[in-house]
Amino acid sequence: MIQDATFRHTMPAQIRFSDVDQFGHVNNSVYFSLYDLAKTTYVKEVLSGRMKWNEVGIVVANINANFMKPIFFMEEVNIETTTIELGNKSFTLLQRAVKPSTGEVKCECRTVMVVFDLASQTPMQIPDDYKQAICEYEGRTLGELEKKR
Repeated sequence: MIQDATFRHTMPAQIRFSDVDQFGHVNNSVYFSLYDLAKTTYVKEVLSGRMKWNEVGIVVANINANFMKPIFFMEEVNIETTTIELGNKSFTLLQRAVKPSTGEVKCECRTVMVVFDLASQTPMQIPDDYKQAICEYEGRTLGELEKKR
């Protein structure tokens, strides 16, 4: 778990009855749906007015989750999202499911996202204005977020 990450984006999660398994807790596959929805709201908020959705896509290249504690039905949970790394064609998001009343982290997820040219169906360079918008939103410099080689 990353201790020094700052999460400026928070989305309350709605747990549905169908999300709960026979053990009374949220099924692990549901977490990825919650993270996906939070990724969408994060990108829309951070890149508002910059994204050309008919030309550029953002796709998942890799996703990994660490489950620490179960989420139970009727439990309040927020999904927090931050960018922890910016590369040439990809960026890495860190997300976590947190119980807001206690700050308890239930699950943490890292996702590598690739910026994708829809016309050529190939990865593309992250536009500089996207990088600038992410840095401004996160309150960090490009140097702080660039991938260390």
